[in-house]
Amino acid sequence: MRTTLGATHHHRQTPEPPAGQPAGRQPVHTVYIPADRFDAGTVSELGTAAARLLDTRFDAEALGLTSDDQAFAGLVRSRVAAKLAAEPVEDVRIDFEDGYGVRPDGQEDADVGRAVEAVAAMAAGKTLPRRWGLRIKSFADGHADRALRTLDGFLTGIADATGGLPEGFTVTFPKVTRAEYLDEFERFLEALERSLGLPDGTLRFEMQVETTQTVMFLLAGRGRTPRLAAAHFGVFDYTASCGLPPEEQRLDHPACDFARHVMQVAFAGTGVELSDGSTNLVPASEAAADVHAVWRTHSALVRHSLSHGFHQGWDMHPAHLVSRFATVYAFHLARQAGYTARVSAYQEQAEQSGLLEEPATIRALSAILRRGTDCGAF
Repeated sequence: MRTTLGATHHHRQTPEPPAGQPAGRQPVHTVYIPADRFDAGTVSELGTAAARLLDTRFDAEALGLTSDDQAFAGLVRSRVAAKLAAEPVEDVRIDFEDGYGVRPDGQEDADVGRAVEAVAAMAAGKTLPRRWGLRIKSFADGHADRALRTLDGFLTGIADATGGLPEGFTVTFPKVTRAEYLDEFERFLEALERSLGLPDGTLRFEMQVETTQTVMFLLAGRGRTPRLAAAHFGVFDYTASCGLPPEEQRLDHPACDFARHVMQVAFAGTGVELSDGSTNLVPASEAAADVHAVWRTHSALVRHSLSHGFHQGWDMHPAHLVSRFATVYAFHLARQAGYTARVSAYQEQAEQSGLLEEPATIRALSAILRRGTDCGAF
């Protein structure tokens, strides 16, 4: 622990992040779209629908904002409106797994082809989100052949249509019940790179942590592989595997807290990004009462995730975009001045009443300030 210094003649640099911390900008969410519903206009349509809800149904209390601080609520609202106009989706995943279901091979092949056409059109029109990709079917469900056929067809089609692979691609690998599945999948990605003429290490993937078996092999120190870019928590499969009744299958259940903490310990310092999961609550209609009920629940869940150090989650509906960005922006804006002052005081070695700052805390403060800038809160 350092001692406080009254003199401000020396300047102390903000400590560098530990080796292995994620590089670049991590999205605040991943938006899942079933493959048969995805086209080149889907992302912009989501933004338009979310902006309409923000404009017609805005309610500070429902979004967890302080209702008596109208200036702060107005600031958050204006920043969210700007975000929805400029970048409504930071990361999109075309879903061929649970959101899509099991279909005849011919139908899935056709949907792969349509997804390729949509992505190619978005890449050409510069409307492809900063992060994008697909979720394939699970090996654990006995669909390994179908999963690899979809991924091969999708990437081969993208390479043919665009002359390469647009930046920001990732693939989500669900229900990883055995560490051996990761090794098998890595070997396939390596072979696929060779067949497509891509540089080594281009194809990376996200694993889903959604079963108790996955948590157990993470506790055993397994699950780290060179191509692993992120680990995403799957709330419903995980809580079901724990035997929780449907009404307890929610992100803020203590069982989910345990799994998230295991993920943090298992991947600390590796550069693997962590993401929380989703809510299954969507508005029954666009009536104010229905929209506000979902916003209250979703905003509370996002705040819970942020308090546990998870800055990314999944969204499934235009209403979720409003509550996601409003809650994330409120989180960052409420802390901006205080965190900036603490980092500046540390750099200048100035005294702060009641605080003896640690370098690790300054790193954390600086990282959160960077996230606020990256997502557009500041």
